[in-house]
Amino acid sequence: MQNENIAVPNNLTWITGASSGIGLSLTLALANQGHKIIASARDESLLIDLSKSNPNIVPLPCDIADKVSVLSAASYIRENFLKLDRIILNAGTCEYLDFPEPQWDAIRRVMEVNYFGTINCLESALPLLRASDSQPHVVVVASQVTFAPFPRAEAYGASKAALQYFFSSLQVDMAEENIDVTIVNPGFVDTPLTRLNDFKMPFLLDAEIAAMRIVEGLKKRPREITFPRRLKWLLKLSKVMPVTWGKLISKNASDKNSLPTKKGVNK
Repeated sequence: MQNENIAVPNNLTWITGASSGIGLSLTLALANQGHKIIASARDESLLIDLSKSNPNIVPLPCDIADKVSVLSAASYIRENFLKLDRIILNAGTCEYLDFPEPQWDAIRRVMEVNYFGTINCLESALPLLRASDSQPHVVVVASQVTFAPFPRAEAYGASKAALQYFFSSLQVDMAEENIDVTIVNPGFVDTPLTRLNDFKMPFLLDAEIAAMRIVEGLKKRPREITFPRRLKWLLKLSKVMPVTWGKLISKNASDKNSLPTKKGVNK
């Protein structure tokens, strides 16, 4: 039974990774449209500053890789809002592998955040979504990196591929509960993390533009939102001409200026 002392807002969305990049732009865009946003990230000070910019933003610090932290965040939402209408699973990280002697532990670190951290949030959010009085919506930010192999992107690409499969299957299972699931596949977006990349990023988009494309796309609740399309078709060539793609990537990799040498992400 609903607690009559709690004013439950409509269009209540929980966004992870909300302090920078796509998550920040999504938070601001949706809040400006009147949505109530629960904004999560690890840095509480950034979230508090963000909440001061719009009364529709509620700061909720959370480390998605820490299940206790996620459970605490979900408890806060349950106690203060009773339910969720949408969750946007955006938080993520990236580490590149330097062969011939990569840091193999980087694979586990990336998977703990990008895959298992995302699943932590989904597990805690589903009971809250089921309590929604509207049609709930699960949104996950994957990546176009899964469309083609890239040098040194084994850890990041594998984590995003895992998300692709998991949430594609989830679309089938959630249909029975009338819960929509959307997979977002951005290309290269200008964020604090991608600025660490020291290789060319074709069709690079501003985070604000990327966020608006996502916001507009989510209105129709599609199974997939992929942009920019030009990058998608370019990457799809790797499936049609894998040998040519491999040679092209190898040629680019031979130029140290085209290689990623630092932490970064391509979303």
